[in-house]
Amino acid sequence: MADYEGILLGMGNPLLDISAVVDQGFLAKYDIKVNNAILAEDKHLPMYDEMSSKYNVEYIAGGATQNSIRVAQWLLQIPGATSFMGCIGKDKYGEEMTKNSKSAGVNVHYREDETKPTGTCAVCVVGGERSLIANLSAANCYKTEHLKRPENWALVEKAKYIYIAGFFLTVSPESIQLVAEHAAATNKVFTMNLSAPFICEFFKDAHDKALLYVDYVFGNETEAITFSKVHGWETDNVEEIAIKISQLPKASGTHKRITVITQGADPVVVAQDGKVKTYPVILLPKEKLVDTNGAGDAFVGGFLSQLVLKKPIAECVRAGCYASNVIIQRSGCTYPEKPDFN
Repeated sequence: MADYEGILLGMGNPLLDISAVVDQGFLAKYDIKVNNAILAEDKHLPMYDEMSSKYNVEYIAGGATQNSIRVAQWLLQIPGATSFMGCIGKDKYGEEMTKNSKSAGVNVHYREDETKPTGTCAVCVVGGERSLIANLSAANCYKTEHLKRPENWALVEKAKYIYIAGFFLTVSPESIQLVAEHAAATNKVFTMNLSAPFICEFFKDAHDKALLYVDYVFGNETEAITFSKVHGWETDNVEEIAIKISQLPKASGTHKRITVITQGADPVVVAQDGKVKTYPVILLPKEKLVDTNGAGDAFVGGFLSQLVLKKPIAECVRAGCYASNVIIQRSGCTYPEKPDFN
């Protein structure tokens, strides 16, 4: 199993999820849209305390990329197969996060920021659907000099597959660029997520620059449609958009770009070589749905767990669907001790 040590590296924003079932009034008060993901503004800052005092709150180690890496690690069941970098604060949340990730078997190399608290993400659940409001704090302080330190760059060199959520574009596009160029130069597989409509809209240039290097693009239907609109494609057809994304220019010709778009309960769309294949998801009766937080992250984690084992795309999608099905039956991005995936 030594071949698999550090095979998958994630870089992103480690956030502690503060998760609670809230009501419609709470969403309205803080101007929150269902099923959206945004960065906290000043008007949102009081909501974290209000959630803790008013609702039954759970604290779960989160952040999109870290979730995917933890799920991949869980499915692989190979100690040390995954590693992760990001920035936390020197506080109890940071300690909690480190403990949580290490016990999940992920080799975490966090940068610790002296000045800012560990980032948090309010997860507001209404009717099983989640809305995310991220207060990045320390996660926003990731620096390329941390990445360039020999012990951290060694993780990049060891990895054969790299995954970064689009959310990291708001924090350290330079770090993404360094890793992307390394992946292209060494024929590694570089994967990214569209992550959220606001990333597609407001970080278009950074996004396009990174996409040049991306071998696998993940996203959901809302993000895909926003991406299409921002690029002036004038189509809402997810299959067409997936093909167009896969055909955007690419820095390295070693791997052809593949686009993977999830659509909730509708089939997963996979585009490659100008063609689309769809794969049905595992349908879940409404009464078994606990919350959708982490469903997309879990899908990516499941997909990557099989990709690093060089399994065919159909198997990668099957593992992705399995993982997200497990996650939506639990609160937050959590899972049982052992997977039941064969």
